[in-house]
Amino acid sequence: MADSKKIGDLDVFPMCLGGNVFGWTADRDRSFEILDAYAEAGGDFVDTADSYLASAPGNSGGESETIIGEWTASRGNRDDIVVATKVGRHPARPGLSAPNIKAAADDSLRRLRTDRIDLYYTHFDDPDVPVEEIMTALDDLVAAGKVRHIAVSNIEPDRLEASLAFSEREGTARYVAIQPHYNLVSRDTYEGPRRDIAQRYGLAAVPYFGLASGFLTGKYRPGARVDSARAGRAAGHLETERGRRVLAALDIVAGEQGVAVAAVALAWLAAQPTVAAPIASARTLEQLPPIIEAARTTLTGDQLKRLTEASA
Repeated sequence: MADSKKIGDLDVFPMCLGGNVFGWTADRDRSFEILDAYAEAGGDFVDTADSYLASAPGNSGGESETIIGEWTASRGNRDDIVVATKVGRHPARPGLSAPNIKAAADDSLRRLRTDRIDLYYTHFDDPDVPVEEIMTALDDLVAAGKVRHIAVSNIEPDRLEASLAFSEREGTARYVAIQPHYNLVSRDTYEGPRRDIAQRYGLAAVPYFGLASGFLTGKYRPGARVDSARAGRAAGHLETERGRRVLAALDIVAGEQGVAVAAVALAWLAAQPTVAAPIASARTLEQLPPIIEAARTTLTGDQLKRLTEASA
């Protein structure tokens, strides 16, 4: 069994299951199969958003939350699962004004069929709203028992620092986690000021796109055709020297460890400073084992160095 990680006072499995495919490339039945298998393997940390996946044909947003809510209700395991969701991008609830945050939280609670959200992220910052308004609204949700912990995703360093400083000064609930875009071929967004702030304030990082839209699974190779809704974005990394270097290094380390390439990519991410639990999604049962495998893979110092240098 993989050791759990801490986010606030939450104990979580060290690999978070992304719900961005639920209600999109994985229908309800397939999503239930994936969630069942993840839980059976010891997984207990699921990430979604109120906007997942509004852009898919026939969807309006909230489909992923609805599926997760139906799954926990049908399995009777809500108390065993740490559910994270986000606010600010639902087509009917855009932005981070205080009234919108509170209304969106109530919408998410209904879809998730629960009385509390374990980890509630601001999905994208809303620079038109003062941080004081955002943090006070989130604090109100915590005080009301609707949210256990608050967190932040896409935000500029100065706004992140201002938000955390406000919470410390006013004694409100404060962010315990940050969800950055971060992986072996996308390091620049997080490494630097955002990570420095996370370290200074003790934030746990829960990176998204941990497998670079599938590129870091190793299935994208010159001449290979991949059936995926995100194939265009992922295959673009093959056109960069960095992407090719990283794939070569992943192949070597995966061979040494005797595990899948995806497991190595996620294990490298999990070993980085501040990182608690990388997020990875699976749209089929066959894509899930490397995610579980990553939670039980410990890379050597030399292997970490090889990957870090290849991705520089």
